[in-house]
Amino acid sequence: MGEPARLLDSGEIRRAVTRIAHEILERNKGAARVVLVGIAARGDDLARRLATEIARIEDHQVPVGVLDITFYRDDIGMRAEAPEVHETRIPFDITGRRVVLVDDVLFTGRTIRAALDALVDFGRPQAIQLAVLVDRGHRELPIRADFVGKNVPTRMDEDVRVLLREVDGEDGVVVVEKGETREREPA
Repeated sequence: MGEPARLLDSGEIRRAVTRIAHEILERNKGAARVVLVGIAARGDDLARRLATEIARIEDHQVPVGVLDITFYRDDIGMRAEAPEVHETRIPFDITGRRVVLVDDVLFTGRTIRAALDALVDFGRPQAIQLAVLVDRGHRELPIRADFVGKNVPTRMDEDVRVLLREVDGEDGVVVVEKGETREREPA
């Protein structure tokens, strides 16, 4: 198996987060009604980075929550291994707010479908928008991201792995052959 192909380095991730933060502010005419909810794990770290960037740009603190979608997945009973369960923390009311759902990689759309199901258990937002660092294609559901760091055409036998310093000690996005290295299920 070959060396992983690097798609984004730390500087490119930083610039993508900055661009997405600007796009969120532009689409929502500021940050007043915006809340960020990151999908555990890695989406929540990206949501916190976006909140920091929005605060720098707009001088407004955007609330950030963490959503675990484990028990909302449509493949929960189909996997041999036990699912990794994370904590859900949404310490604010999402009703009437513009929720930006944040994840690292958009693939089939099934993780986002599960996140939408989980999110509506917390209230009725005015709108839900989707921000992802990488959109790799291969959708199985009619779901698209509103904000994308990078579109990357991939093969089905490849995995896109996002490395974040908060979790992995470094920032980067790599493509590896399936089975080579993967810590979590495809999005």
